[in-house]
Formats: sequence, C-alpha cells, structure tokens
Amino acid sequence: MALTPEDVVNKRFSQTKFREGYDQDEVDDFLDEVVVELRRLTQENEELKAQLASGAPASAPAAAAPAPAPVVEEVVEAPVVVETPAPAPVAAAPAPATDADDDAASTTNLLQLARRLHDEHVKEGADKRDALIAEGHATAARIVAEAETKGRNELARLNQEKAGIEHRIDELRTFEKDYRAGLKSYIEDQLKDLTSSSVDADKAPASSGFSGFGG
Repeated sequence: MALTPEDVVNKRFSQTKFREGYDQDEVDDFLDEVVVELRRLTQENEELKAQLASGAPASAPAAAAPAPAPVVEEVVEAPVVVETPAPAPVAAAPAPATDADDDAASTTNLLQLARRLHDEHVKEGADKRDALIAEGHATAARIVAEAETKGRNELARLNQEKAGIEHRIDELRTFEKDYRAGLKSYIEDQLKDLTSSSVDADKAPASSGFSGFGG
C-alpha cells in the first residue's frame, strides 16, 4: 500500500450505529497501516543513506595556486623587489540536499500527522462517551422523578377513593340501621293490630251469625 500524507488527511471513518463517534477498530486498523508504511519508508531511507555514503567519491582538496614570479623593477637609486600576494583559497560549495533527507523529513511529518489524527480521534471519542454518559444519567434521573411523581399522584388518588368508599359504607350502615328499626316498628304495629282484631272477634256473641234463620 503506497500511503501518502494526503491519504491520511483525506481518510474518513464510518460512524457506529449504536453510539456516535468513529469505529475504534477501524481507526486502529488504519493506524496500523500507517505504522507499517512509515517503517517501510524509514528502512528505504536508511538504505539510500547507506548507498550514498558508500558510493560517493572522496573530494580531492583543491590545489593551491602557484605564487607568481616576483617582479623586479629597476630604479636608478637601488633595485626594489615587489612580491604579489597569493590569492586566497576558494571555499568549497556546500553539498546539495539529497532525496534521502527529503524522504526522512516527509516521514517525520507523516508520523506527526498520524499521531495528531489519532489523538484527535481518541479525544473526540472520549468526549462523545462522556456526553452519552451524562445524557444517560440525566434521562435516568428524569425517569425516576417522573415515576416518583406518578406514584405519589396514584397513591393520593387511591387514598381519595378509599375515603369515598369508607364514607359510602358508613352511609349504607346507617341506612341499614334505620331500615331495620323502621321495619321492626312496622312489624310490631302489624302484630298489635292483629292481636287487637282477634280479641274483638272473641268478644262478639256466638248466635249473632244465625239471626237470619227461623220464623
């Protein structure tokens, strides 16, 4: 797999279905691929450096320029010898940067980018986890509060219904008591009337029923 910094930057992870955030397994697999590619690039860089170090010819030192011959000027009074100073040696130009150095720099930048992306994904996952935990706690507290409120309301309703039933029972007991008393009084009055009628019938003359017969 030829991995480039653009691949790391443009990599997108699919989101999980049961919670928000990236799939941790997918992130780990991608980072494993990044590590393998970085190790391969590092090994290639080391091999290139070794080849450059073993195959580069040693640069011979620059030969010093010969000093010019002295110029003698004849003067009438006395001969004077004038010597020209030797030119200063030319400094060697710095060696140009090699491809191996560029690859090493790219590898370092890629590794730093991969670490930064990994840290960002881990932090984002931790933030999502904390948010879900806090939301779960809030939801649980709300459900418990609603259940307690509903339980109190239901208990109050049941107590009210119980009081109403007890009041109805008291009314029925009072009605039964009054009904029994009234029924007893009515029966006693009927018995008195029957007794009084029987006594009156016994007092009547026995022949009074045959007065219509005889001449």
